[in-house]
Amino acid sequence: MNIQQMMKQAQKMQKKMEEVQEEAAKEVVEASAGGGMVTVKVNGRQELLEINIEDDVINPEDKDMLSDLIIAAVNEGMKKAHDMVQERMSEITGGMGMNIPGMF
Repeated sequence: MNIQQMMKQAQKMQKKMEEVQEEAAKEVVEASAGGGMVTVKVNGRQELLEINIEDDVINPEDKDMLSDLIIAAVNEGMKKAHDMVQERMSEITGGMGMNIPGMF
C-alpha cells in the first residue's frame, strides 16, 4: 500500500469516526445510585442532561448522603457514555488507536 492509499484510508476512517461521534452524541445512557434513588441521563458527548432525585432521599439532615448519591450516579453515567463511544469507535478502528490524542 502506498502513501496515497494510506492517506485515503485514514481520511475515510476519520470521516467515519466523526459520523460515529455525531451519532453517539444523540445517544443517551442512564445510570443510577442508591437503588434508583438518584438517576441521571448523559449523552455521548458526556453532557449531563437530566438528574432525577426521589423524594425519599431528600433529607435536610443528611445532605452528604444525597451529594454522594448524585456524584455516584453522575460518575457512572459519564463512564457509561464514555464506554458507549469507545465501543462504537473500536468497531471502526478494530480496537487500535483508542489513545489517539483529541479522541474520546
